Amino acid sequence: MKTIVMAAVVAVGLLAAGAASAQEDKAKAAGCLNCHAVDTKKMGPAFKDVAAKYKGNADAAATLETKLSTAKGHPQVKPTGDELKALIKWVLSV
Repeated sequence: MKTIVMAAVVAVGLLAAGAASAQEDKAKAAGCLNCHAVDTKKMGPAFKDVAAKYKGNADAAATLETKLSTAKGHPQVKPTGDELKALIKWVLSV
């Protein structure tokens, strides 16, 4: 029984890692990783710092979407619509 539980935990962990990797690949393709990194500051703040800044803020996703899509306080970004929303959701979950 323990073996089955451990296998399930490992499988879930691998799926989560794969999803995070896919989102990171999308962020790279969009050019986000030119200025940002997941856990270290580059030219821009680390995504984990952005997530910490907006933690508990119900309007965080909408605020970031407006900031990114209007290029106010942040350079113009390539992704739009659902792709931008998915990247923001990922950044806020880091």
